[in-house]
Amino acid sequence: MNKNRIFLFIGLAIALSIAAFLSPFASKNPDGLDRVAQDLKFEEKVATEPPAKQLPFSQIFDEYSIKVIPKDNEKLATALAGVTGTLVVFGLAWAIGKLTVRNSEPKE
Repeated sequence: MNKNRIFLFIGLAIALSIAAFLSPFASKNPDGLDRVAQDLKFEEKVATEPPAKQLPFSQIFDEYSIKVIPKDNEKLATALAGVTGTLVVFGLAWAIGKLTVRNSEPKE
């Protein structure tokens, strides 16, 4: 196996481990824009039906968890969402990389 692929899959394994085992312990405090919205008092202006809720994946995910997992098992839902997100980002990056390399090969 190519050394680059070994390095790639070791990195993926580390990223999946972090997503699975550390994401359930993330802070429950508001993040980024939510905190700014609270501090500057414009959180009441949020859209009642945000555009993201109309996308197909919103039927599966709810914030940082997966809807099909019962609420009493929130840590598992968050870990699965983290693993899923990591795999999706990896897959997209892999596909873009393959397309870029294929399209940049010199033509004979």
